[in-house]
Amino acid sequence: MSRFRLIVILVLLLTSLATRGADKAESDSYEIENLSDSSQIEYDSQSGLAIARNGVRITSKGNVITANQATINDQTGDIIATGGVTFVQGHYIWTSESIEYNFKTGHVKAENFKAGSEPFYVGGNNLNYDAKEKIYSANDVFVTTDDVPQPGFKIKAKRIKVVPGEYVEAYQAVLYNGNIPIMYFPKYKRQLDKQSAFTFTPGYRSVYGPYLRSAYNWSASTNLNGVVHLDYRAFRGVGAGPDFSWNLGGLGSGSLKTYYLHDEDPDKIDSGRHIDSDRYRVRFEHSATLRTNLSLKIAANKQSDPFVTRDFFEGEYKRNMQPPSFVEVNQLWPNYSLNILANLQLNDFFETVERLPDVKLSAYRQKIGSSPLYYESESSVGYFKYKFADDAFQDYSAFRADTYHQITLPKTFFGWLNITPRVGGRLTYYGKSDDGATVTEETSRWVFNTGAEISTKASRTWPGVKNKLLKIDGLRHIIEPSINYAYVPNPSKRAPDLPQFDKELPSLKLLPIQYPDYNSIDSIDGQNVIRLGLRNKLQTKREAQIENLLNWALYSDWNLHPKSNQKTFKDLYSDLDFQPRSWIILSSETRYDINESHWNEANHYLTLQPNDVWSWAIGHRYLREMPYQGINFGNNLITSRFYFKLNENYAFRISHQFEARDGTLEEQYYTIYRDLRSWTAALTFRVRDYRTRPTDLTIAITFSMKAFPRFGLGSDREQPELLLDS
Repeated sequence: MSRFRLIVILVLLLTSLATRGADKAESDSYEIENLSDSSQIEYDSQSGLAIARNGVRITSKGNVITANQATINDQTGDIIATGGVTFVQGHYIWTSESIEYNFKTGHVKAENFKAGSEPFYVGGNNLNYDAKEKIYSANDVFVTTDDVPQPGFKIKAKRIKVVPGEYVEAYQAVLYNGNIPIMYFPKYKRQLDKQSAFTFTPGYRSVYGPYLRSAYNWSASTNLNGVVHLDYRAFRGVGAGPDFSWNLGGLGSGSLKTYYLHDEDPDKIDSGRHIDSDRYRVRFEHSATLRTNLSLKIAANKQSDPFVTRDFFEGEYKRNMQPPSFVEVNQLWPNYSLNILANLQLNDFFETVERLPDVKLSAYRQKIGSSPLYYESESSVGYFKYKFADDAFQDYSAFRADTYHQITLPKTFFGWLNITPRVGGRLTYYGKSDDGATVTEETSRWVFNTGAEISTKASRTWPGVKNKLLKIDGLRHIIEPSINYAYVPNPSKRAPDLPQFDKELPSLKLLPIQYPDYNSIDSIDGQNVIRLGLRNKLQTKREAQIENLLNWALYSDWNLHPKSNQKTFKDLYSDLDFQPRSWIILSSETRYDINESHWNEANHYLTLQPNDVWSWAIGHRYLREMPYQGINFGNNLITSRFYFKLNENYAFRISHQFEARDGTLEEQYYTIYRDLRSWTAALTFRVRDYRTRPTDLTIAITFSMKAFPRFGLGSDREQPELLLDS
């Protein structure tokens, strides 16, 4: 973090105050009041002079002055306050033994002043605001981000001048760490609309060797800022690239991220394919609300190879391994929406369905006139091209038009039973499908669907139930059983006879059984199924708020006429959240195979966070090995994350990821945090066991200034790779 940045703190504070001081008052008036029984106020109507003693409060234009005594001149607008003066101006609080303020001009003078609004604190002598020239000046100024009598990092300047919105000049400025001078500036001038700072992350990683990641953050204006990256990795070479982010007001906001590296050892991590030495990634994003309910989104992501983000931008890779490139326009109306989506394959090593474009009109569920019936629909038209990665198979393309319409009749019986029957139909037209070798003739498909959803809700309360240990103050039990029946006869054309663009993909969750929620248009098949659901909530009062002590949902599908690849009963799913105390949270997601009597999936996570001194989170993820495309996927993973604050200066966090199937400790994180008053520092060790290649060891040191935190609060807990700057 740049030491120069501390100088700007005073600039920001004085600029804000100068702006306020320069504003024209709505009315040149004030109010004065006593603060105690011994307070006295004398007023001379001829001279317009008021004198207050023994505690007074003066309010003018939203500014508040409290002092032992004050003199107010109605004619000139001068207020002279002395003795324990506090001047509240907006979010800022000034203190001094003497302050002069003119409520007509906004002019301010103060001796031995102090002021601040977290995280900025400033003090000095002879503060003067020239309302005519709109210039602030002060002598013997100090500025810091530490709200303590003896601050750590601070800057002292013999004299400072600020022209709000333009520049700041500091004369004979010295940067201190405690009482130790570190750097001297005879004269320092800085434009206020151009802020900058350096960040550095030194470290070592087995696949990089010693490395230094550096960035220069700059701001050209309030609407444009960016970062210039320059990184050195001993084994891999130099990488660099600028990032830009902008906010254009009504035209939207966005970002452009670029990076290039001539990788000296691109195959250091075996990826199963040769990777060229020239590696790069470019990411462009922009979104805008063009007018009310009309939005635009654009994204373009170009990479040199599929693993460049994995190797050098781990955080990006975890969030999205295959970032898409698209243009999307969406228009909303009260009962309808129009969506236009164009999708392109910019990276030929990622499998992509190109939409050139896909236009969809949706009608939300709405009442039909004065009848009890409701109508909803979804219609789309577009030209699609399925492009395989690396030309592994022959691409194919076709025109497709699809329209779906449905009528529902929601009814409530006996005041508690909700029944919603539905009936609908879908027509899909496919143009000639061309895969470069053969042409499939145009075809159409009809689909009919019907069904009904039945649900109810019942509750009971026990207001007298109390428990101090679990902080229970009364109980309420809510039960919500539901049945959803869906019947779809076999469509006129089955999925294997149609080009597959929006196709059904393997999922660990139950897919929707009704339309239009089920959106794998090209994979639609016949079904005769009942989805059974049961939700339970147990609620109590804590801190005058209603909290869920228990939230538990059970659901499964019953196939009345299972196909050859289906079972009569699908797995039984359970989603449970249990919070016996506000600082204890247990989450559970399980999936039980009723037919084979075994667990297919079980995810449990327990979080304990009783205070800011320590916290512990432990989780277990089990997934039975299941073959998919010739590969058996499965997990028996145990994770743990422990944080402990040793004292006001030191804390540490330990994270582990252990795969019990083969007894491998896959990942270890060890971080030591050091509070440096104005800064925080972190020393992080990471060890990864890849099984089939050498162990990957990473060590890094990061610094962050408290006034301008480098990471969001808690982000290093959820994304520890940020501490490695990756």
